[in-house]
Amino acid sequence: MTDLVRVPPRPRSGPRHAGPPRGFVARAAALTAGLTAAGSALGLVRDQVIARLFGAGAASDAFLVAWTVPELAATVLIEDAMALLLVPAFSAALAKGGAHALVRGTLPRIAALLAAATAGLYAAAPLVVRLLAPGLADPRLAVTCTRLTAATLLTFGLAGYLSAALRAHHRFLPPAAIYVAYNAAIITTLLAFHARWGVRAAAAGVAIGGATMALVQLPAFFRMLRRPPLPAAHPVAELPRAHVPGPADAPGPADAPGSRAPSRRVGAAVGVGVVVPVVVFAVERQAQVLAERFFAAGLPAGAISHLNYAQKIAQLPMVLSLMVCTVTFPVVARALAAGDRERARQRVERDLTLACVLVLLGTAYVVACAPQIVQALFQRGAFDAADTAATAAVMRVYALGLLGQSLVGALIRAYFSAGRPTWYPVAAMSAGLGLTVVTDAAAVTAWGAYGVAAGNAAGISLTAALLLRGLPARAVPVRVRALASAVSRYVLAAAAATGAGWCTTRLLPSSAPAALVAAACCLTVPLAFAAAAAAVGAPVRSLPHAA
Repeated sequence: MTDLVRVPPRPRSGPRHAGPPRGFVARAAALTAGLTAAGSALGLVRDQVIARLFGAGAASDAFLVAWTVPELAATVLIEDAMALLLVPAFSAALAKGGAHALVRGTLPRIAALLAAATAGLYAAAPLVVRLLAPGLADPRLAVTCTRLTAATLLTFGLAGYLSAALRAHHRFLPPAAIYVAYNAAIITTLLAFHARWGVRAAAAGVAIGGATMALVQLPAFFRMLRRPPLPAAHPVAELPRAHVPGPADAPGPADAPGSRAPSRRVGAAVGVGVVVPVVVFAVERQAQVLAERFFAAGLPAGAISHLNYAQKIAQLPMVLSLMVCTVTFPVVARALAAGDRERARQRVERDLTLACVLVLLGTAYVVACAPQIVQALFQRGAFDAADTAATAAVMRVYALGLLGQSLVGALIRAYFSAGRPTWYPVAAMSAGLGLTVVTDAAAVTAWGAYGVAAGNAAGISLTAALLLRGLPARAVPVRVRALASAVSRYVLAAAAATGAGWCTTRLLPSSAPAALVAAACCLTVPLAFAAAAAAVGAPVRSLPHAA
C-alpha cells in the first residue's frame, strides 16, 4: 500500500480537545454504515414498490419529474449546502463555549425563508414542470405531484439544520436514521393509498417522509440545547477560530469578556460570503439531474424512469463510500478551526483513499452483472424484461462516473470545512456541468438515454479532477500525486475485478436465477479486487489502518 494509508501516528502530546476519543471514527462510521445500509435497503424497497406498481411509463415519468424538487432539496438542504455551512459554524461555536447563540440567530430565519420558498413552489408548480420537462405530453399529473412534494423544501431544510447541529456535537445516530424514516414513510403511504391515488401516493409519501426526517432528530436536538454552554475557561474555548473576514474581526472593546462579540463572530461563519458559494455549488451539482431529465423528456415514455432506476442502483456504492467522510467532516472542521492543518491533511488523505477503494469495488460489481442486479431487484409486476435490459445498459454507463461522484462528495467537505468563502468549487462544478450539458445535447439524438448517462459521467469526472488539483492550495495540503498514484492502482484492480465478475456471469448457466448470479459475483469480484490490488502494490489488508 502507498504511504497515503501508512500515515505516521500523531503524537499523543497536546491538548485533550485536539480530536475525538480513540476509536471514535471507527465506532461512528460503523453506526453510520449500519443505518446507511438500512436506509439504502429501504430505498431499494421503495423503488421496487414504485416499479412494481407503476412500471416505467408516463405515470412514473410524471412522478420522477416532480421528484426532481425533493432530490434538489436533499442535495442543497441535507447533503451538501446546509451541512457544509453549518457543521463548520457549529464547530466554531463549540470552540467558543456553546451553540445556543448560533441557534437563536439562525434557525428562525432559516425556517421562515424555507416556508416562503415552499409557498412559492406550490404556486409556481406549472411553470416549474414546463421548465424541467418541456417534452411531457400531459404535464398535469406532474404538476399535482410537484405541489405535493413542495413541502420538502421546508422539511428537508429543517432536517438538514438539525443533522448539521447534531453531527458537529458528535451525535451521529439521529442524523444517520433520517433516510430510514423517510423511505419507511414513502413505502407505507404507497402501500396504503396507491389504489385510490395512483402515483400521487408516491408524491404524498415523499411529503410525509420529509416531515419524519425532522421529527426523528428533534428529541436529540432538544437534549443538546438543554445542556448549558461551556464556561469561557473551558479548554475548548482556547481553540483559535477559523478566520471569516468581517467587521467582527476588528479588535476593540467588543472583545472584552462577557461581551456578545463571540456570538457575532460565530454568526459571521454563516454570512453571505460563505453561504452563496456553497448554495451555488450544491445547486449546480444537482443541476446534472435537471439536465438529464430535460433532455430525456423528449425521448420515448419510460426513458426518464430507466435513467432514474439505473442511477439509484449505481449510486449505492458512492453513498456507502462517503459514510466515513460524513463522520470525519466535523473532525476535519475542528482540526482546521484549531489550526492543525497536518491532522486535517492526514484525515482527508485517509478518507479519500477509503472512498476510492469502496466506490471502485462497487463499480466493478455494477458493471460486471448489471442485468442480473436489475432483474433481481425490479423485474416484476409492471416492470418487464425490456425495462430490465434498458436500465442495465444505462446503469453500466452511469457507473463510469461513480469514482468522480465519490471524489466530489469527499473533496467538497474538505473545501468548506474551514468555513471560509471560496468560489473555486463553483468554478469546477460549472466546468463539469457545462461538459454534461454539451455531451447530453450532442449525444441524446443518436444514443438516447445512454448519451444522457455518458454526459453525467463525463461532467462529474471533470469536476472531481479539478477539485483534486485545486485542494492543496485552497483548503487542505493533500499530496495529489501520491493520492493519484494510489487511486490509479485501485483502478487497475477494479478493471481486473470487473473482468472476473463478467466471467462469472458467463460461466453460470443461463437458466440460473438472477439473484444467484448476483450473489456469486459478490464473492468473485471482491476476491479478484483484493488479489489484483496486492499484485499492483496496493494491498487491501492495509486499509483498516485508515479508519
